[in-house]
Amino acid sequence: MKFNWILSNELDEGIRRYCIELEYQLRPKITKFLMARLEKECDGDFSCFHFDVDLISKNITISPQTPVRFSRKIESDFEREINGACCT
Repeated sequence: MKFNWILSNELDEGIRRYCIELEYQLRPKITKFLMARLEKECDGDFSCFHFDVDLISKNITISPQTPVRFSRKIESDFEREINGACCT
């Protein structure tokens, strides 16, 4: 899984650390979310999933880089279950 960081400023040391800490919070939550819905279909490999983390709007979304066949299956639950964890 890959996180794409959307920032308003350049990535200074403080923002870089914040992004690392936020990724450590998001990664297990998103992994559990994906496992509950797509573990058998993906055979536990979630490397094709991409997420856009917008630190400006404090929103996380499924990136268009994620295969459509998977994003369609999770998009309805994603906003409710995952997005609330972003950028707090």
